[in-house]
Amino acid sequence: MTDERNNAPQAEEQDIKEILKIRRDKLQALCDSGHDPYEITTFDVQQKAREIVEGFENGFEGQHVSVAGRIMSRRDMGKAAFMDLRDSTGRIQLYVKIDVMGEEAYRALAATLDIGDIVGVTGEVFRTRRGEISIKADSVTILSKALLPLPEKYHGLKDTDARYRQRYLDLIMNPEVKEVFQRRSRIITAIREYLDGLEFLEVETPVLHGQAGGAAARPFITHHNTLDMEMYLRIALELHLKRLIVGGFDRVYEIGRVFRNEGMDTRHNPEFTMLELYQAYTNIDGMMEITENMIRTVAHKVLGTGVVERDGVTIDLDKPFARMTMVEAVEKYSGVDFTQVETLEQARALADQHHIEYLPRHKKGDILNLFFEAYCEAKLVQPTFLYGHPVDISPLAKKQKDDPEYTQRFELFICGSEFANAFSELNDPIDQRARFEAQAALKAAGDEEATGVDEDFLTALEYGMPPTGGMGMGIDRLVMLLTGAQSIRDVLLFPTMKPID
Repeated sequence: MTDERNNAPQAEEQDIKEILKIRRDKLQALCDSGHDPYEITTFDVQQKAREIVEGFENGFEGQHVSVAGRIMSRRDMGKAAFMDLRDSTGRIQLYVKIDVMGEEAYRALAATLDIGDIVGVTGEVFRTRRGEISIKADSVTILSKALLPLPEKYHGLKDTDARYRQRYLDLIMNPEVKEVFQRRSRIITAIREYLDGLEFLEVETPVLHGQAGGAAARPFITHHNTLDMEMYLRIALELHLKRLIVGGFDRVYEIGRVFRNEGMDTRHNPEFTMLELYQAYTNIDGMMEITENMIRTVAHKVLGTGVVERDGVTIDLDKPFARMTMVEAVEKYSGVDFTQVETLEQARALADQHHIEYLPRHKKGDILNLFFEAYCEAKLVQPTFLYGHPVDISPLAKKQKDDPEYTQRFELFICGSEFANAFSELNDPIDQRARFEAQAALKAAGDEEATGVDEDFLTALEYGMPPTGGMGMGIDRLVMLLTGAQSIRDVLLFPTMKPID
């Protein structure tokens, strides 16, 4: 068996057609000998690599085992060879020897095995002279032939674009990537356990909507042939979940994909995972408590600590989250006091002075939000509940009783990014209709993120929805925080990519 690790640079220089032909010839040789690997349907896997390595001192030494995985390297020594096998849990070394396997089997394997092949192995666990826990193989069966060569070992798969497009290769060549997605799964499980413990009911609601709503976002539009109507991929989970509150469920949540036909960057992907939860007979104070406790609980369950490092900054999730109104934040970081701004003209004049661009349709509340985005958002590094949003940008939140220009809404910011958005939900159908109609007017004026009038939701509200608190959280951003990922693409197994051609 040749040492493909050392010959990899030369192999890269070979004509790829020759490499592919050699591998297909090896496959044909296997088939001609009656060992077509693609006809094999099962292999009795009894142990995993990590289990053997970690349990060596506690009974695995000398034990006969049966493992399966991908061959990642091999080193030929004439009548013996060392190979690295990787399975879903980690890596273990194989020691393949001619006088243990038998000459015929050994020679056949030497002639047909390639780096990247998936094999089933049986043998005895031992420790080599150099101290490495290994399996002395008595049989090696090729279960699947790799007809394409893996990326060169020492450089691996480093190109980020290639990693995202071919995530399967990324997972093969960069084991730490698999750890990110294993942690993602544990994070979602921990969220479910937390909410289930509070007697929330997990539900599923439609992905195809007749009316896009529940958020300010541009939707994806599709066509239902049978009904001959346009439909929208959901941009939020909100309106259907609130229908369930009307129907008598007191606590519901959903974790699911939502779709927004918007830009792509390190924090945004057109499809992403959202958690939304709704609880009757509570408000944004109750949502703050649930949100803060849930994030802290999940961090401890998954990481064992509430302290995480992000871009050289220590984020302490154990400390009480800070609280600040949008007006307070704008005054603190820009010096502009919006409590003194009484008219739209004054707001526009301030925006002009501070070189903040706005559109003719923007109202005073929109301009306050533009100031916040320009001066404040990036400054909110430690967990901060930002509340008191203008009614102009909050069409589904209750107004503040003592100041109806603002709403009972908060957003949670960590590391300068929004992690959650919550309301004391608007349950007044008359007010809700007026706000929907205002959104519809914006939509008619060209605002692609504005929503229309959802008549069925208004009908539901007219039957009566109890006082309700609701919260939405981007799961992907929470995973980024708890894994140290720098881009949302690093926590999505298959991020949206522009076609190569």
